Amino acid sequence: MQTKPLFIQNANEVITLQGTAKPRIGKEMEQLSIVKNASVWLEDGVIQAVGTDEELKQQYKDRLDEAEIIDAAGKIVTPGFVDPHTHLVYAGSRENEFNMRLQGASYMDIMNAGGGIHATTRATRKATEEQLYQESERRLHRFLLHGVTTIEAKSGYGLSFEHEVKQLEVAKQLNESHVIDIVSTFMGAHAIPAEYKENPDEFVDLVIDDMIPKVAKRQLAEFNDVFCEHGVFTPEQSKKILEAGKKYDLLPKIHADEIEPYGGAETAAEVGAISADHLLKVSDEGLKQMAAAGVIGVLLPGTAFFLMAEFANGRKMIDAGVPVALSTDCNPGSSPTISLPFIMNLGCLKMGMTPAEVLTATTINAAHAIKRGDEIGSIEKGKKADIVIHDVPNYMQLQYHYGINHTHTVIKNGKIVVQGGQRL
Repeated sequence: MQTKPLFIQNANEVITLQGTAKPRIGKEMEQLSIVKNASVWLEDGVIQAVGTDEELKQQYKDRLDEAEIIDAAGKIVTPGFVDPHTHLVYAGSRENEFNMRLQGASYMDIMNAGGGIHATTRATRKATEEQLYQESERRLHRFLLHGVTTIEAKSGYGLSFEHEVKQLEVAKQLNESHVIDIVSTFMGAHAIPAEYKENPDEFVDLVIDDMIPKVAKRQLAEFNDVFCEHGVFTPEQSKKILEAGKKYDLLPKIHADEIEPYGGAETAAEVGAISADHLLKVSDEGLKQMAAAGVIGVLLPGTAFFLMAEFANGRKMIDAGVPVALSTDCNPGSSPTISLPFIMNLGCLKMGMTPAEVLTATTINAAHAIKRGDEIGSIEKGKKADIVIHDVPNYMQLQYHYGINHTHTVIKNGKIVVQGGQRL
């Protein structure tokens, strides 16, 4: 086990993201606070110093012999990536639906025919905890190789207390055993189960009166999420569910305005949600209210890409003063990917964002979207030593070379866990 201090030296660029302690908005999202010809000193799992090579070699001149040296010549250093919206724990696969979509079926067509979320619910209910653990662990290994050091994981494929808890328990076990930190979200309101199709309000009451109190008592989640969409949960139902969660200290999140304008963003602002996610069809009024309330817009371009849908307008949201984060939305139906670097490519190529903005959106703003902005998301003294070294000479090449994983070294809590693109 590595116990020595780590000294990263000779980096072309260290993208520190130092600056405001709040989520970045507008022009702030371009401000990367880059140090060139730079070094970082890590010790006891914490970032101790960042500066030029000359500065840090002078500062630590009496301790260089005791440190493990990482030569980052020709490379760049960033904070560990944060993925703030995933459905990590599930069973099964839905490649048959991919073929159906290629032949013209819509997401809601498939869902209403018993596919979509319902198909994964059936597979997840059937799966044992051990199966869910093994399948989810494999996904986590791949996230790590792509530079992700912290991830949010939602339930939502159980749609009953027994099976929602099974997903959350697996996420808890993975958080304890895997190097990636996992932040859990309860999403019992992901869909109306088939058995409640004729009486959705009864299921809403079940989520509010039974599931939320029990999940909170077991301390299995920090957040409470709901799919606010026509044919799923109405804005009124969504508000009831999110307000109920707040009584048990479950912070609200919301899947909002993904398929049609439906008032999801406005609901997010009204309940004080930490984030509203998707937002492909968000209204101008919804953006205005989100900006005023400080709700983070978590954008999921992989979903639009895979569903062959119109992309969310990231440029418009940033210009409207909404703090924007990016995520894979890793799930088996609408975004079966673990590649946050590719999501960043899509942010630039399909959503009008700049290379600097997508870095902000996958580090410090993503950290704020899961209430971790004071611990991770930037390279500054006192924060967790979650660091990625990328095999490119400057940060813009991360997006210029699209579809490529440039991750060379991953450091988690001050320990090297990936080196030369291989998991240790």
